[in-house]
Amino acid sequence: MAKTAKAASTAGRRPPRRRAEQQRSLETRASILNAAIAEFAERGFEGASIRAIADRLGLQHPLITYHYRSKDILWRAAAEHAFAQIRAGWDSSAPENSDLSPLARLREEYATLFRYTVAFPEFHRFMRQETLTSNPRLKWVAEAVLAPLLGRLIPQIVAAQKQGLLPKVDPILFHYMMVSLTATLSGFGPEMQITSGLSAEDAKVTEAYWRLVDETVFGLRACGKPSAGKEVRADQ
Repeated sequence: MAKTAKAASTAGRRPPRRRAEQQRSLETRASILNAAIAEFAERGFEGASIRAIADRLGLQHPLITYHYRSKDILWRAAAEHAFAQIRAGWDSSAPENSDLSPLARLREEYATLFRYTVAFPEFHRFMRQETLTSNPRLKWVAEAVLAPLLGRLIPQIVAAQKQGLLPKVDPILFHYMMVSLTATLSGFGPEMQITSGLSAEDAKVTEAYWRLVDETVFGLRACGKPSAGKEVRADQ
């Protein structure tokens, strides 16, 4: 009886321990993927190495290869990780089943993308690296990751255009204009600080910049003030 009770007690303790282990594993993977984005952003795919990514985290090289067997697999996982955080931000601030108008949803979605690039500027450079050379990774990310995102955004752009609230231009051009605007501080922040002393890390600067974008692109045509939204953190 005593053995049975002890066994039951031990079994009862396993799920919390297992959940804790799973949480630690998720946190380790997120740390690896964030470090990978930073490494790929700085050195490009060819210059980056799994060993250097391990060094950034103070981890042993085999721990990363245990989770991601090759550099290519790691790059793809890093890209999916980044865009998953952006999608999660969209689902929080502008869920697809919400009663927001198409224009109001677009405001929230591009604001979420902007907040992510501010919190994690390496993301923009990570993506830009892949446009510098002809490689299969860019085609893969376009088909596997970007296409579903565009499938969400483009209909909203078209709907807002039909309502006369956005310029009647190819929706993809509008989208990439907005992508460029969301990435301005992450791309030109260092140059801006040298030329003007303004820091892209200053919350007042980022707020003023996005207010400028919001008023210039959306003006008063979308009802309500864009919400602060849930911060998109690079360490999630």
